[in-house]
Amino acid sequence: MSNSMKRNTVRKLTFAGLLVATGACSAAAQYVQPKPLAGSETVKTRIGELKFELGVPAEETVARLYDELDFQRAVQAYLWASPIVAFEQSRINHMKSSGATDGDMVTYQGYRNVGVWLTANATTPYVLGFADLTKTGPLVIELPAGAGAGMIDDAWQRPVTDLGQSGPDKAKGASYLVTGPEQVIKDPQADFTVRSQTNNIIYMYRVLETDPKKAEQLKKSVRIYPYATRFNPPKTKFLTPKDNVKLALNIQPRGMDYWRRLHEILQREPVAERDRFFMAMLRPLGIKLGYPFKPGDRQTKILTEAAFVGEAMARITSFDKRFKGALYRNDARWDVVIQVTPKQDVDGTSQIDERLSYTYEAMLTSEGMVSQTPGVGQAYLGAYRDSKGRALDGGKTYRLIVPPNAPAKQFWSVTAYDADTRTLVKNKQKRADRSSRMKDLKTNKDGSTEIWFASQAPKGKESNWIPTVPGRSWFAYLRLYAPLEDYFSRKWALGDIEQVK
Repeated sequence: MSNSMKRNTVRKLTFAGLLVATGACSAAAQYVQPKPLAGSETVKTRIGELKFELGVPAEETVARLYDELDFQRAVQAYLWASPIVAFEQSRINHMKSSGATDGDMVTYQGYRNVGVWLTANATTPYVLGFADLTKTGPLVIELPAGAGAGMIDDAWQRPVTDLGQSGPDKAKGASYLVTGPEQVIKDPQADFTVRSQTNNIIYMYRVLETDPKKAEQLKKSVRIYPYATRFNPPKTKFLTPKDNVKLALNIQPRGMDYWRRLHEILQREPVAERDRFFMAMLRPLGIKLGYPFKPGDRQTKILTEAAFVGEAMARITSFDKRFKGALYRNDARWDVVIQVTPKQDVDGTSQIDERLSYTYEAMLTSEGMVSQTPGVGQAYLGAYRDSKGRALDGGKTYRLIVPPNAPAKQFWSVTAYDADTRTLVKNKQKRADRSSRMKDLKTNKDGSTEIWFASQAPKGKESNWIPTVPGRSWFAYLRLYAPLEDYFSRKWALGDIEQVK
């Protein structure tokens, strides 16, 4: 092609481009533009009537808009803060009920003690503690071989590290050195050194050993002490909740207590870059770093209503998940409970809804809890409605059939929780779960197991019965410990919880 032919071709292409651009502009000009706020009128909106004077919001409309602005921001702040508020409430209750201080270990075992935690498993004991690293300094945690499964989480319930079976020690035993956001140790003397993004942490592990004596020995073999005392460390204290103390539920508080807890913990933690906008939203509502929380009447009214609406929204993200892939199988109403990636950040975004969904109904995350390796970690399925999509009624009778050969290398369990508190169902029998490890559990000839939920035990089904409470709704978790391939491939078909007359 000659140079002149090339120039003519470019001219034609350029002219064609101009025609396209001109056409696009003409088409855009035909779009209906929003009506300008230029008149004196009243406009009906979802937040009520808004009045304008020559396009300027009238005085009463200014007040309405600011109230709505602060309310919307308060609701979003509630949803954002769920994991750290649950953390702080749990820490306070934990310290009060056991007399523990930073670095102590407390064992929660049995219906009464385990029942204070969000969706805890009554089948296995929990051994845990809290620590403020600004008080203890870098902290050492020494685990014996075979200690079970556990984790260290920061105040936002992000894993600092797994411990035991799914941790880097692989249950062979190891020493972990935990440092805070601004703490630096040169040449650390520990098997593994990990850094928390917050000053406050929680450390927890579950003793999976079935022999009580061996389990107790493993528990008492754990050592926790400040790194500064490593050459002469103090003995680790092992405590239990006091029998004469009325235990408070470790759930997000309601009303103004929610905001008080949030204010308290924010004063002791660094602000991450991703959270700066939320901190800005909280300032007009009376929550500021370095200032006491003294909300006025207007702020109190907004915050109280926002806590109620926020919790209602949090509940639907848990009980009616809309995340892609949340439904375990299309033939039943079981959800995969954990939709959040433990670190809470993926693909250029943060999983605020997924994090909310999980931390409203549960506590703590770890890589082992979402492991995709068969025979490692745990799997959690949740059922919040019956086979017909109705809320589960504590005054009615239901049956769940767990098929034979459940894909769990270790064991499976089914636990019922109160829908309002997300803790173990509170019944006179003090019984909220059934497990394949229970010797009295009856199985059918084909190897399947029937689990019954009712306020009264169906005749002949007492050993497989979980008592529910009339007038209270409930939901269920099915846990698989060391889940196998049929779970991950979703070949294992778990049927619905069905109402039985």
